[in-house]
Amino acid sequence: MQTNFKKIALIGKYMNVSALQLMRSDLADLAQHLAAKNHEVWIEANTAHHAQLAEYKTLTLGDIGQTVDLAIVMGGDGTMLSVARSLIDTEVPLVGINRGRFGFLTDLRAEDMLVEIDRMLTGDFIKEPRMLLSTNVVRDGQVVYSSHALNDVVIKSGLRLIELEIEIDGKFVYKQRSDGLIISTPTGATAYALSAGGPILHPNLEAISLVPICPHTLSNRPIAVNSASNIVVTVVQFDEAQLSFDGQFQVGLEIGDKIVVQRAEKTISLLHPIEYCYFDMLRNKLNWG
Repeated sequence: MQTNFKKIALIGKYMNVSALQLMRSDLADLAQHLAAKNHEVWIEANTAHHAQLAEYKTLTLGDIGQTVDLAIVMGGDGTMLSVARSLIDTEVPLVGINRGRFGFLTDLRAEDMLVEIDRMLTGDFIKEPRMLLSTNVVRDGQVVYSSHALNDVVIKSGLRLIELEIEIDGKFVYKQRSDGLIISTPTGATAYALSAGGPILHPNLEAISLVPICPHTLSNRPIAVNSASNIVVTVVQFDEAQLSFDGQFQVGLEIGDKIVVQRAEKTISLLHPIEYCYFDMLRNKLNWG
């Protein structure tokens, strides 16, 4: 089956100049391969500049979603997270080629990419929607900041313990003193939430996990709730605190701020090779027997 992926964007680790220079050969090989098969190839502007791929048309990350049918991301999970947030208002699916450390989101190996991409472009793939979190920071009754996250939303103290009050669907859950709180999608369950002792959630689960970071009371345990839940975290007391999204950017918080977290209306689609298995991926990445 021939797909409708005629216009394809290639995105490297656009925030890291040295990494882009190291992957220049792979990016050039992939671009040339796709162009030879009559696909219209675009290169993300920073990727093209730092990887010296001047022979191809370029697009800014913000314009990619309005132009192409498919985005191929070469890098690690951090690059995929950044690109995914940028494309949330589009329906452009993502394919990941792993040039990072773990690659929970980037399944293809660089040495296999040409063969695997050819298979996927003929329709031999699994399409998997991934949920995102939508977050509003409410201060004195006004929304002062909004953003999305594919992995997690983290409220964290910069110095000492932070005191938080958690409500779910208007019901008081608990007041917690800890180093912070991770609110995670199933995608983010294998990221920061996992290192903090949170559960691994299959990506198909309609769930959100709340994982305390080093809680002062050991009875404060991770919990998972339905993804339709409305989660409100009120900042009660702290010396210094920040709110971060996918670990990539952060905003300062004030006492009394309410962080309102819900499932976003839109999803991001990842394309996997046809033989992809989530449990195989976990076994390989986490060194299970």
